[in-house]
Amino acid sequence: MLTVFLLAVALWAFATLFGVPSRLRAALIFGLWMLVVLINLTLPSESSLRLATGGDVRPWLVLALSVALIGAYRFALLRLRTRARASLPPLGAAPLFSEAELSRYARHMMLREIGGPGQKRLKQSKVLVIGAGGLGSPALLYLAATGVGTIGVIDDDSVEGSNLQRQVIHTDARIGMPKVVSAAQQMQALNPFITVRPYHRRLTDSDAETLFAGYDLILDGTDNFDTRYLANRTAVKLGKPLIAAAITQWEGQISLYDPARGGPCFQCVFPERPAPGLVPTCAEAGVIAPLPGVLGTMMALEAIKTLTDAGASLRGSLLIYDGLYGEIRKINTRPRPDCPICAG
Repeated sequence: MLTVFLLAVALWAFATLFGVPSRLRAALIFGLWMLVVLINLTLPSESSLRLATGGDVRPWLVLALSVALIGAYRFALLRLRTRARASLPPLGAAPLFSEAELSRYARHMMLREIGGPGQKRLKQSKVLVIGAGGLGSPALLYLAATGVGTIGVIDDDSVEGSNLQRQVIHTDARIGMPKVVSAAQQMQALNPFITVRPYHRRLTDSDAETLFAGYDLILDGTDNFDTRYLANRTAVKLGKPLIAAAITQWEGQISLYDPARGGPCFQCVFPERPAPGLVPTCAEAGVIAPLPGVLGTMMALEAIKTLTDAGASLRGSLLIYDGLYGEIRKINTRPRPDCPICAG
C-alpha cells in the first residue's frame, strides 16, 4: 500500500509542477484508486501485483468513504460560510440590525426555518393590511412584533366603543380617533424599529393599484365582498400574494390566494357574492371576542411563512376553524379555468 501512496504523491507533485488544474489532478488520483480497486477485485489473491497494492479491496473502500465524508463536510462548511457572508452588510455599511433588535428577535433567529436570513427578509418586507378592525388588530400587532420593516394599514373608520370587545389594538381612550392612527400608535409603541404607513380612507378602484404596487404582500381583513373582490382583482393584476380571512359568530376561514405561483385567486373559490342576508356581518349576527384574534393571528403567521418561505403555506387550501366545537378542517382549492380574474 505504501507504494501506491508514494505513487499518488509523485503523480500529484508531477502534475502540479506542470500546472495541471486541481480538478484534473484529483481525477488522476481517482483513476489510480480505481485501478487499485480493480486489481484487488479481479486478480488472484496470490498475485504479486495484488499483494503490492495491499491484497484486500476493503481498506481502499474505507479510504474512499473517509475522503468522501471529509469532502462532504468541507462542502457543507463552505455553503454555510457563503450563506453567512451573504447575510452580512457590505464592508463599511451600517449593520442591518441594532443590538436592541438582535435581542428582540433572538427567538426568531433560533428557528432554523427563519434564522438571520429570514429575519432580514422580514425587515426588508412591506405588508399592506386592509382593515384595522377585528382581524386587522391582531394581524397588525403580530406583524409589528415580528419585525416586518414596513406595514401599511388602510381603513376609513374611527374607533367606537362597540369595537373594543374584539379589536384589541384600540383602547377606550382612543374612541373617536381614526382606526389607522390608533393602530399606528399601538404598533410603534410595541416596536419602534418598524415603519407604519396609515391610510385613513376607503380602498377604491382609483387608488388600489397604486397602493398595492408599493407592497410585497396584501392582507385582507375586511367584512364586505365589494372590498374583497377589489383587493383580489388588484392583487392578481399585480402578481401580489393575498391572504384573506373572514369570521362570523364562532367560525372563521383563511387562505392564501396566489395565482401567480400556481394557486387559485379569491374569485376562483368564491365566484359569486352570497345572496343578501345569507352571510350576515358581525354587527348583524354577533361574534365571540377571541375569534378575530385566532384568525387574525393565523393571518400574521401565514404572512411570516410567505415572506420567509418557511413551512407549507395555505396556497391551494382553505382552512376553516370552528371555535365552538374546537374543530379545524382544510379544503383543497384549485384555480378555475373559467375564472374571469385569473384564468388565461
